[in-house]
Amino acid sequence: MIFGNILQNHVLLTGLAGWLLAQILKIPIGFLRTHRWNWLVFWSGWNASSHSSLITSTAAAVGLYYGFDSPVFGVATAIAMIVVYDATGIRRQAGMQAQKINILVEELLKGHPISDKHLREVLGIPRWKRQVGYIGPGSRAGPVVRLAIK
Repeated sequence: MIFGNILQNHVLLTGLAGWLLAQILKIPIGFLRTHRWNWLVFWSGWNASSHSSLITSTAAAVGLYYGFDSPVFGVATAIAMIVVYDATGIRRQAGMQAQKINILVEELLKGHPISDKHLREVLGIPRWKRQVGYIGPGSRAGPVVRLAIK
């Protein structure tokens, strides 16, 4: 019974509990910020907290169940760092673009000239930079550090 096995996965359940708690806390936090109840903030898109909570809770659970010195905890922590970094960076860039778009619309409606400052058009990493990351010096740092520690 696969579903029964999933319900026995304490690491997964801990991660899902962290996600659910973050989703639930969005409602009162949103009220404190806006003085209005907005039940739609429970769903994703309001901030990066829920998937960051999911992955950091999961990584913490991996450390608690398998040991903070286990390779699995190292992998979980590295993934958590990537998710949190990307979540905050993408949200910040999207927010900056939204501000520029709002200014653009306001200026166009007022009949004023538009600023010629360009927005960042690519939020991801270009393909050639990803390939350099896969084969570049950064991908070799892990084994070198491991040999140095050993």
